[in-house]
Amino acid sequence: MKKILKTFFVFVFLMGASQAALAAAAAPETESWKGWLWQIINFAIMFAILYAALRKPARNYLKARTEAIKKGLDDARRARELAEAALGEIQERLNQKDSDIEAILRTAKQSGQAEREALIMEAGRMSQKIAEHADTYISFELKRAKDAIRKEAVIVALELAEKKLEQKMTPEEQKKLIANAVSQLEAKS
Repeated sequence: MKKILKTFFVFVFLMGASQAALAAAAAPETESWKGWLWQIINFAIMFAILYAALRKPARNYLKARTEAIKKGLDDARRARELAEAALGEIQERLNQKDSDIEAILRTAKQSGQAEREALIMEAGRMSQKIAEHADTYISFELKRAKDAIRKEAVIVALELAEKKLEQKMTPEEQKKLIANAVSQLEAKS
């Protein structure tokens, strides 16, 4: 860039110098073809000098500027492609999340239904076991009550029998029974 500025200042200086030389050389005959010829030659020389001096820096500057613009466009295109890819990926993830949520809800409903059915079955088994235990307990208590009633009946029957025997038995019959029992015991021994 500095070189371009230097070249520009040299150009301005030379243009000014050539214009001054033309003005001094120009007399009233400036309107002649010689005056025009000197101006055209001066312009051609200046153009050739400027072209030679500015050609390479201007070409390099324009080439660098073109490359920078191309690079900027390429970077923008790549950034756009990346952004579109990221957007597509995000949309795909969102769609996937929606289907995942639906699957989770469906699975939760199914497992809840299965759990409910399992709890109902377990409650049925528990109630059946409780009923069986109650039947067993009732049977046991009934047997116990029957045994207690039998014992009570036996005791009452024995007491009644004892009372009847006491009323009917005389002391002589008692002695006979005792002697009979003793003789049976002796015979067994």
